Amino acid sequence: MTDWHNGTAPGQQEDESSAQERSECVLAYIPVIYYSTLLCVGVPVNILTLVALYRLAVHTQKALYVYLLALTGSDILSQLFIIFVGFLLETAVFHRDVPVLLLRSVSMMEFSANHASIWATVPLTVDRYVALCHPLLHRQISYPARARRIIAVVLTLALASGVPFFWWSDMWRVSRAPNSLDTALIWTHVTIIYFLPCCIFLLLNSLIILRLRKRQRQQMCQDESGQQLAVPSKLGKTTAMLLAVTSVFAVLWAPRTGVVLYHLYVSSVHSDWRVHLAYDLANMLAMLNTAVNFFLYCFVSKPFRGAVRDVLLFRGAPLHPRRPLHHQRNAANASTSSISSSKRSQREVTPLSPKRADIKI
Repeated sequence: MTDWHNGTAPGQQEDESSAQERSECVLAYIPVIYYSTLLCVGVPVNILTLVALYRLAVHTQKALYVYLLALTGSDILSQLFIIFVGFLLETAVFHRDVPVLLLRSVSMMEFSANHASIWATVPLTVDRYVALCHPLLHRQISYPARARRIIAVVLTLALASGVPFFWWSDMWRVSRAPNSLDTALIWTHVTIIYFLPCCIFLLLNSLIILRLRKRQRQQMCQDESGQQLAVPSKLGKTTAMLLAVTSVFAVLWAPRTGVVLYHLYVSSVHSDWRVHLAYDLANMLAMLNTAVNFFLYCFVSKPFRGAVRDVLLFRGAPLHPRRPLHHQRNAANASTSSISSSKRSQREVTPLSPKRADIKI
């Protein structure tokens, strides 16, 4: 980030030739100011998002808000571990002059939080695909308890996937060329954080868009056959939110993925100041993804804006939250059976009219 001591381990001094070859950070203190601002704005905004989504989850009992809660919580962890601990404390304050075990442990937690933040969006995408393409199946399998179990599995796998990155090399400060371990870790990293989730997003979002266009054509054909005006079907708010979140992720993380692969095969961040600059800018752009979802939700979702307004105005949550769908069905079945039983008992108690009595006699 800035032109401080650039050792590969605390207390280890570089030789003069390596220090001369080391690339300088042309941004100086701009990254420190940027990450401090991003942390001061992003953490309160994400906490506000967390409270608003929790209220919506309690009120609506929808699995959608459980997935969004997991995504927001993972963004907060990413901001704390990557921005606060990794960039500001270790680099800007302590200049990496901390024990190696602590450095590697924090690096492992950074990757785990990063993977959780990205992969929390995958169950949301699958849920939206099932809701649009298989609505009957979605009513059976999508409920908050199942969503919480899925999120628990995703977070556990994300935590486990960060363990190999305990041996991640600091690209800013390691002067040697990447070895076989670095190559394996870099390819694992870019596959987990970008290539694999982007393939899933592209596939499922394409199927969702194709299904929406098919419905639109069917609606227009039905309107034309009925001699009515053809009104195109609108894109659902939830689907629009999903497309916005996944598209912003793909755009903001693409530069960092490209720079990491360029560092691996072309020129090192440590030796080329242009690659160093590109890597700094790419990291700044990628970390912006942890703070933009609040504004996307506000732009797309009216219920979310209402929940945020209630939180800011200190309004209480609804006293009677909406019950889950299967509870509503059970209540409806119970009320229907009670009505039918009351009608049946009423017929048994009510005496026969004179005409019906004569006929029966």
